[in-house]
Order: sequence, then structure tokens, then C-alpha cells
Amino acid sequence: MKIVGLTGGIGSGKTSILNLFKKNNIKCFNSDFIAKNLMERDLMEKIKILFGSDIYIKGKLNRKKISKIVFNDKEKLSSLNSIVHPEVRKKFENFIKNNKKDKILVYETALLFETGFYKKCDFTILVIAPFEKRIQRIIKRDKLLESEIIKRMKHQWSDKKKAELSDYIINNDIWENTLFEFNKLFKKLNLAY
Repeated sequence: MKIVGLTGGIGSGKTSILNLFKKNNIKCFNSDFIAKNLMERDLMEKIKILFGSDIYIKGKLNRKKISKIVFNDKEKLSSLNSIVHPEVRKKFENFIKNNKKDKILVYETALLFETGFYKKCDFTILVIAPFEKRIQRIIKRDKLLESEIIKRMKHQWSDKKKAELSDYIINNDIWENTLFEFNKLFKKLNLAY
């Protein structure tokens, strides 16, 4: 079994590429989705200790509030990551155990390189997109201000830095080209593994 790490900056279109893998019957682990679920349930008490019980409203994490806090306070972001990341990794280890017979598993995360998790991957894919396109995607998806998006982007490595460590880069600007690149990559992975 080979682990394929899939990453890209906020708004690059990682999830679109992840969905292409899923359509091709590859089992995928979406770390953002898992992290959100963990913060809603398993990690609720630890997060309340760190941020106060009012960070939850009727049992639901106030994402806007926690985002505002952590993207303005590196120490709080680091503390949150130290709670969430180890639990996400445990979930991924279970995912691997439950899918041992699969030839390829995809691990999707925004912080593949920043956390050092890329070292556990057999192959890494970086999804990139033009800055303005990323901004527009995030405004549409998350209803954030451009200034908030840029703040979040500053907590991630640049595409240039990530590209130096990536085995393959998909430019997710024009969808037809993205599909072509994905199909080329998928054939390459199937031949290699």
C-alpha cells in the first residue's frame, strides 16, 4: 500500500482533486473534515479549556469566533493544532489499518509540509491555483473578507516552498486542464503502484 499526500493552499481546490480520486474508487482521508468532527465531539472539553465554554453555541463550535482568535494569535493557533493534529493522525492510522488491502490511499491536508507529515507519504501532490482565483473561491465558499483570507494564507507555506518538496503539481486554474493533469497523474500512480 502506498500513501499519497494531497495538499494545497486554502482555495486551491484540494477537495476537487480529492473528489476525482474518490470517483476513481480510491479511498481518501479528508483531514479537515475529520478535524472538524473531532472538534465538535471528542475534543470539545479540551477546546473549552483553551478558549472558554462560550466557544460552543448549543454544542456546536463557533467556527467564526475560533478562526478570528487563532488567525490573530499564533500561540493560540499552535495550541489548537497541538490538540487536533495528534488526534487526526490517530484517525488516519486507523484508516490505514482498516484499508490495508488497498493499493493506494490518499491523505488530504492543507498542512502536509508544514507539519512534516509528507515524510510519511510515498508520493506528494500539490494543488495550486492563481491567487485571485483562490481569493474568489474562498469568498464564495466561506463568505470571508479578503483581509481575513490573506491572514489565513500567511499561516501556510507559499506554493513555491511546497513545490520544492512535491512530487507532482496540479494547476487547478482551468477545469479542463485540471482534469487532463489529474488523468495523467492517475495513470502514473497506477503504473507505479
